[in-house]
Amino acid sequence: MLQTEFEFILPKGYVDQEGNLHRRGVMRLATAADEILPLKDPRVQSNSAYLVIILLSRVITSLGSLEVINPKIIECLFASDLNYLQKFYNRVNENGTRSLKMICPHCQQAFEAAPETLGEFSATP
Repeated sequence: MLQTEFEFILPKGYVDQEGNLHRRGVMRLATAADEILPLKDPRVQSNSAYLVIILLSRVITSLGSLEVINPKIIECLFASDLNYLQKFYNRVNENGTRSLKMICPHCQQAFEAAPETLGEFSATP
């Protein structure tokens, strides 16, 4: 079965108006419409950098206890969280989600590592 939703944890987290911190979320695989329709948005047409804001607001299905994810929420993320989500989006949608089962040579603990970029691996707890 094809996995279409992927959990993530933001490095810093989104702080809502009440001061609540939201770090855990779910992102779904992007569709062709997710990548095409935002191009018609006037905010994207006037500033192409806004594309990532619209795109992430479409594919993030949950973030903490928030009921709705919209561009305003994505705009308020810390830069490090936005960067994390862009990389996560690319890994999920372009590179796939394959992982390697590995064993630490020092402690013999088993873990999974997913390729981030050519030659680099990130351990998944």
